[in-house]
Amino acid sequence: MKALDKKLVHVVNFYLKPGLSEEDRRHFEAGLSSLHTIDEIKIFNVGKPAPIDDRPTIDKSYDYCLLCVFEDIEAHDVYQTHPVHLSFIEKCKQYWARTVVFDSETI
Repeated sequence: MKALDKKLVHVVNFYLKPGLSEEDRRHFEAGLSSLHTIDEIKIFNVGKPAPIDDRPTIDKSYDYCLLCVFEDIEAHDVYQTHPVHLSFIEKCKQYWARTVVFDSETI
């Protein structure tokens, strides 16, 4: 298997507030999906916990997971201040109770 060139991987797990309506969830999903329009993102994925068997190492406590891969930290930094990203945060922050971010650099 060929190793990836050095990239920055950005993973955000979203823990939504309890009691959101289906409309609230659709609005959140639309906002989250809008991030794919940011050119600096080379790989983009939004998901929910997979329906796999529970194991001690599996954490399915989050509601949504965002995965973005960037060419480098500079592209990640552009993403952080991009108007689409800032708009998503402003319009959708009301839906989450917390987020956990994992940023890693490929080795």
